[in-house]
Amino acid sequence: MSDRRPMPRENLRAHLVRTRIAGDVATSRENNLDHYRALAEREPRHLFGLRPEGRWDERDVLELMAKSAGVVADPDHRGGQDTIDPDLTIDAVEAMGDTIAGALRVGSPRVLIATGHPTGLLAVHLVLAGLLSRHGATLLDPAEGWSHRSPSSGRKHEIRYLGGVAMVADRGSLAHTHDAAPMEAMLAELGDGRPDLVIADHGWAGAAGEAGVLTVGFADSNDPALFVGEAEGKIAVTVPLDDNVLPRYYAPLTDHLIERVVRAL
Repeated sequence: MSDRRPMPRENLRAHLVRTRIAGDVATSRENNLDHYRALAEREPRHLFGLRPEGRWDERDVLELMAKSAGVVADPDHRGGQDTIDPDLTIDAVEAMGDTIAGALRVGSPRVLIATGHPTGLLAVHLVLAGLLSRHGATLLDPAEGWSHRSPSSGRKHEIRYLGGVAMVADRGSLAHTHDAAPMEAMLAELGDGRPDLVIADHGWAGAAGEAGVLTVGFADSNDPALFVGEAEGKIAVTVPLDDNVLPRYYAPLTDHLIERVVRAL
């Protein structure tokens, strides 16, 4: 656990707004609405490995995102600034902490941790990997070295692990990915020895949730799939936040999450 004392909620809320993890975020309204339309049209890249069961037209997705992430609810707001409600971010982080603690209380859980954002959310996942290891979890590393061609870029992506966290590498670089195929490959290799918990984002989380694994994840306001998965009971918790700010900005939120886990044990 960090040597820093977690911030009081009101200070954390102010930090989220100041760093634009929440509040007036960098993702534009136009981009959000374009992605909501893409999910409504079932474009594979925006489904993150999930197969939505409901209707989920564009209006449905917007209503869900207003409720779950705090984007502007007005359907006539078609451009400019959009938002994430920092209180929803904190509430979801606390729910995530309770879910992680519940898995740890069962005793020696098998856990997969993965991120499609090695330049941002990796900072959060690495801290969680250390916490889970210290509390008796087994961090799994299936399909290391497995590779395929990214459907978006056509480049070869290979599963690599750093500090217990799975990512994909593009030659000598860690890569941003929405792809669900790496998690699907990891679960296929594990077979009946599937994890007790997955902590992830993007397609890593979506594929795990679709497979019926207890999954908690992080998602930006332009990534509605995990929120739809949560609404349909496939994802246990989805934390709304800007997923690509400076890594150090996530530290106070991570401290709050870690404290919640430890207090719930």
